[in-house]
Amino acid sequence: MTGRGEERVKEELTLFKSGFIGILGRPNVGKSTLLNKIIGEKIAIATHKPQTTRNKITGIKNTEKCQFVFLDTPGIHVTKSPLNRQMVATAISTIADVDVVLFLTEANSDLNDDDHFIIRSLKDKKIPVFLVINKIDLIEKTALLVLIDNLRHILPFNEIVPLSALRGFNVDTLLDVIWNILPEGPKYFPDDMVTESSERFLAAEIIREKITLMTSQEIPYSSAVVVDSFKEDERKNLIRIQATINVEKQSQKGIVIGGKGSMLKRIGTQARLEMERFFGTRIYLELFVSVKKEWTRDSRMLEEFGYRKR
Repeated sequence: MTGRGEERVKEELTLFKSGFIGILGRPNVGKSTLLNKIIGEKIAIATHKPQTTRNKITGIKNTEKCQFVFLDTPGIHVTKSPLNRQMVATAISTIADVDVVLFLTEANSDLNDDDHFIIRSLKDKKIPVFLVINKIDLIEKTALLVLIDNLRHILPFNEIVPLSALRGFNVDTLLDVIWNILPEGPKYFPDDMVTESSERFLAAEIIREKITLMTSQEIPYSSAVVVDSFKEDERKNLIRIQATINVEKQSQKGIVIGGKGSMLKRIGTQARLEMERFFGTRIYLELFVSVKKEWTRDSRMLEEFGYRKR
């Protein structure tokens, strides 16, 4: 007869789990960097500037024994801006839709008002919460141990996982502890699928990333990208994309276009090259710039640009 220990090992090897994992945190703590590292593909734009992520991004990680479905969310922060309120509402709504929440903080800074807002949002929720301390490569080990001891009491965390999303350190450990708590379940998505986001959405996000990286001051926060046309030409191994960059002021339009169109050309070139790598085909990209006055404060235009009420 097979021993019980042997049966248990066999059961663990054949048990397949699946579940949804929400990544919450204040702006710029590395949520998108962590998602991209886990998936092994760049599916969420990540820059050094806060509030880069505006929508909920789905990332799918398939292994032999699990399908992890991660939801990267906009940075949660105290705000009065209609656009930012919409982003925060999108992030908070994720709590109700997942099996596990990863509360991401960073090792090299103290908790601030935004972190405490997230903590209040998670209190009394009947859902497992993991504290994930990112950027541990930026502090000494002794300081990290003190930090963990200080943070472990703010919520009844199921796990505390220190890691470096940028360097990939301890990311596999995070997946292991998530697997331990996920329920047995089916595959929700095909094995070759890494995101639920549409190709149009991904193209718009790539363009918006280049705007964020190449411009300064208010431009990244006043820009919304809409893909007007996305047509595949299989015979020519080509995708033709037309997209409009919407800004709030005429002066911003001038900055995005640049002298003799130089800035718009740089944005387009960098976006095209990244799209060709991601989509695995040639890209023909046309960019236009339009002024939509105070679109970040207009609920109708927020909806039109994809920032829907949750």
